[in-house]
Amino acid sequence: MDFKKEFKKFRKKYGFELISFFVTNLFRLEKLFYTCKCINFPKEKSVFAIWHAHQCGAFACCQKVKTCVMISNSQDGEIISRASEAVGLTTVRGSKTRGGAKASLELIRKIKEEDFYGLITIDGPKGPNRVVKKGIIDIARMSGTPIIPAVYWSPQKRFLKFNSWDKFRFPLIGTKLVMLFGDPIPVGENPSEEEVENIRLKIEDDLNRMYKDLKENYYNYLKQ
Repeated sequence: MDFKKEFKKFRKKYGFELISFFVTNLFRLEKLFYTCKCINFPKEKSVFAIWHAHQCGAFACCQKVKTCVMISNSQDGEIISRASEAVGLTTVRGSKTRGGAKASLELIRKIKEEDFYGLITIDGPKGPNRVVKKGIIDIARMSGTPIIPAVYWSPQKRFLKFNSWDKFRFPLIGTKLVMLFGDPIPVGENPSEEEVENIRLKIEDDLNRMYKDLKENYYNYLKQ
């Protein structure tokens, strides 16, 4: 028997399900111990703008409000979608290249008709890292909600690190996180191309500024 060949067959047939099972249960276990202090959490319905690397911050959002997040239609996205739903998030599937329009309309419907907050990883699904894409502006405009930039951080070393384009880190049990929410960024009913670009740059600038602030003042925020 060619064990190498048989292993490849097994990995191809069952690898996805095994990885999905592991990640989903890792998220479920994390939910039992997840602690994240939210600063300046918005009182009005909004669309959260977070970096792809900060997607675990969505846990903090769904503990406070009904939160729907858009996740790519890729196989990796399927794993993340299953895990996200296991911890209480609602998901819609799509990205710029695969099913994005349908997913956007479903997310808008959930925001307008079912009182969900939206959440978009603004540099996903493939980067460039920390470069805001314009899709979130369309979601906010069509749903009639402002955009809220959000970042999270902890100086502790209890993270599972991944060698990915976004430098994703998964917080392990005992990590004390702080998630900082920014001021609302309104989007008009019919913004010009120049206004859309200005909004995109503001989201980008706010996220970078807030992340620097959070890293410098983490312990002060933790005491609030």
